[in-house]
Amino acid sequence: MKSIITNIKSIFTWNIDKNMFEEICNKNILIDDGIIKALCEDVPEVDEEIDADNLCITPGFIDSHTHPVFVNNRANEFNMRISGKSYTEIANTGGGIISSINSVRNASFDELYEKTLENIELIFSHGSTTIEAKSGYGLTLKDELKSLKVLKKINEDCVVDIIPTFMAAHAFPPEFKYDKDGYIDLICNEMIPKVAEEKLALYCDVFCEKNYFSVEQSKRILDTGNKYGLKSRLHADEFIDSGAAELAAEINAVSADHLMAVSDKGIQKMADSGVIGTILPGTTLFLGQSEYANGRKMIDNGLEVAIASDFNPGSSTLNNLSIAMFLATLYCGLTIKEAFKAVTYNSAKAVNLENRLGLVKENYQADLLFWNIESINEIPYWLGSDRMINIMKNGEFLEY
Repeated sequence: MKSIITNIKSIFTWNIDKNMFEEICNKNILIDDGIIKALCEDVPEVDEEIDADNLCITPGFIDSHTHPVFVNNRANEFNMRISGKSYTEIANTGGGIISSINSVRNASFDELYEKTLENIELIFSHGSTTIEAKSGYGLTLKDELKSLKVLKKINEDCVVDIIPTFMAAHAFPPEFKYDKDGYIDLICNEMIPKVAEEKLALYCDVFCEKNYFSVEQSKRILDTGNKYGLKSRLHADEFIDSGAAELAAEINAVSADHLMAVSDKGIQKMADSGVIGTILPGTTLFLGQSEYANGRKMIDNGLEVAIASDFNPGSSTLNNLSIAMFLATLYCGLTIKEAFKAVTYNSAKAVNLENRLGLVKENYQADLLFWNIESINEIPYWLGSDRMINIMKNGEFLEY
């Protein structure tokens, strides 16, 4: 079906030819079968004319780092933490990631589907029309497959695009506490081959960090994933400089995420290798930490930066990329225009979809957000208040 959007105040997008933010005025958006065909001044014959009511239009956001496959929330742990309990003390009472693991393992497929769908709909309702989503709270072959099959079914049932990532290397499960090599073997010899055979994921991710997965363990897992066709991503250098950013560059990972403790060497190697540096300022805020990722240094050294939510039940319940933009500009050194690029075009790069997502441009998907604003500055300025009026996915308005 052909449609055209008219009466647009301004179109805000990144201009990839000039590598700069662009405000386009006095143009209509011609859409055919969910794809933008032209930005034009005339109004050709179409099946439907859509009045934008003098709103501004941006590309849909891409949230390139989320953990939505969980059942129980951990609000009680949040209360314990702000009351002075340490993560170790909380974990010793059955909390922490073990709580999420147990709830996913005990959930039926239908229960996990319903809870995950609720989580994804929340993210979507704030303008993320494409969402990268990780497994990682099952940590058995059966429960990792169950998690990924839930994501597959949501992808089939909903219009939101889900980019599935296999992440059994999220933590060591309790039963492998004293046999970490055994768990690595399980991931490499059983889980990855099965995930690849059933075509349940596009990416493999590892939490490369002290007390989690070492550089050597991470490389083995990601090399195995690559062997089976799963592209690499990394949780990198969140708490200390573990060398994970350098590993991301070495193996040509698509993205390395967190990066609060990344070294100058790691930044430069990532920049030279074309790895996207994804910063997650909501996590730093939620954990009450003060050291945010230095996005300014990354950009000044030639590293392309994306912003994502890290939505998860334990360390970031943020599901709104407008607020993530606010945090990135206030604490990570990005300008508003850089933050806008980071949740649109650069986030599309972080999921290898920059040829069809993240821009208002000919031959791109008509994933569009309609805003009651005057300038791009207002998106982070209003701090999550409801200035987004409509969401369009593949050329159709959606209820949210």
